[in-house]
Amino acid sequence: MHTHRRLPGAAAALAVTLAASAALVLGPAGPAPAATAREGAAAVPAGTAADGASVVSQTWLDARTVDLRISSPAVGGTVSTRLLLPADWSAQAGRTWPVLYLLQGAHDDYTSWTRETDIEQFTADKEVIVAMPSSGPTGIPSAWWNYGSGHPDYETFQVTELMQLLQQDYRAGATRAIGGVSTGGWAAMAFAARHPGTFAAAASYSGVLDTTMPGMPTVVEAIVAREGLDPMSLWGSPVLNFPLWNAENPFALASGLQGTKLFLSSGTGVVGGNGELSAEALETTLWPGSQAFAVRLALLGLPVQTHFYTGGTHSWTYWKQEYKTSWPVIAQALGLT
Repeated sequence: MHTHRRLPGAAAALAVTLAASAALVLGPAGPAPAATAREGAAAVPAGTAADGASVVSQTWLDARTVDLRISSPAVGGTVSTRLLLPADWSAQAGRTWPVLYLLQGAHDDYTSWTRETDIEQFTADKEVIVAMPSSGPTGIPSAWWNYGSGHPDYETFQVTELMQLLQQDYRAGATRAIGGVSTGGWAAMAFAARHPGTFAAAASYSGVLDTTMPGMPTVVEAIVAREGLDPMSLWGSPVLNFPLWNAENPFALASGLQGTKLFLSSGTGVVGGNGELSAEALETTLWPGSQAFAVRLALLGLPVQTHFYTGGTHSWTYWKQEYKTSWPVIAQALGLT
């Protein structure tokens, strides 16, 4: 099984320094314990995707919610994904359903959306499959540089392997939308731009939308270091490996979003905030990138719906409302209106 490059002892001081700054890079509270598997769960699909990925286990939590463990060649191990299925879903159905991919933020996991929001109740009457894949311990679902190895590759897992399995075994159609919080907002925009036509809509809630603007490389490196990983293992040095950093930057990739329905939300943070200083400070840090990204889209002539607000924290307190604000954009793209 492939693992991330861990910090050698000599670099521990760097990890401590960056982890201290990562106190501002707050992910949500840690994941809750896993729910107990439902007895009599359906058999695991026997199929294997064209690239070798396969479902190795599935655990039904209720009639609509199923957790998958997927063997991923791209990641080099097993990766979890939670699905919310339509009320009338059946593996033998003669139809398919559009898919909404919802991505976690930093230092969280694939259960965050159902743990922190009412997405289960909100989608109970909607004809859509909701897929919530793991993005790894950092919540940055990229192809990790790792000194040239290119692994683990969470982007290929989410954009290729998982999609193939959902179409093959779970009646997923070819119409998709993607959204994410924080680092998941980065991925939503980066994936939609890097894979034109794959997603009909993309939504970012307090996303990291300009990874190379002043201060952002430090934030990204702190996220990686907080997990005890070598900050250089993600995309290398932001100076020496600038082309790679830029190739992962939604701001630089924005022209690839032509034809994609877009939604952005972000708060000013500290100014007008509510006193949660660390979460406010991070929201403030990301605010300029959101503004610059919106301007970039305007200069490219790409329409985007925005919800920019005074105050706000980098937390689910706001995100659990923002995804509903974005729903008309997503629903139209998925053909649900």
